[in-house]
Amino acid sequence: MIHHLIPRVLSKLLIPFIALFGLYVQFHGDFGPGGGFQAGVIVAAAIILYALVFGLDNAENAVPPKLVTAGVAVGLLLYAGVGVATMFLGAEFLNYNALDSHDPVHGQHLGIILIEAGVGLTVASVMITIFYKFADRLKLTRDLEAAGDEDGA
Repeated sequence: MIHHLIPRVLSKLLIPFIALFGLYVQFHGDFGPGGGFQAGVIVAAAIILYALVFGLDNAENAVPPKLVTAGVAVGLLLYAGVGVATMFLGAEFLNYNALDSHDPVHGQHLGIILIEAGVGLTVASVMITIFYKFADRLKLTRDLEAAGDEDGA
């Protein structure tokens, strides 16, 4: 895509807005359509678009695979941690009322925000991991074919 100026320029303009829209969906999911899953997919789509236009190596420099793997674990731990915290506070698993004993409505809001953040982080990280693995496999296949052509020549 080095020689394709229009997709590169448009991508540079659109990727920040796609990521911003993902954050909007994340933080307004409890008031309307959206939430962690949708936001995670939107943010992952922004990073995948970046990788498709600017190359996998540049995307892996911007969002390293180790960071993405950590995102999967942190998101899952955040989700499960909220549930375990509610159990330690004497309620059922994921009963958000226990998160604020003085105002259960505030506990509900806090619980939803934390859970949706965990879901969003996990979904985005998993989608990016899947893309990286498929793209790495394609790169490996091309490298092996190129090595085979050099041996046969």
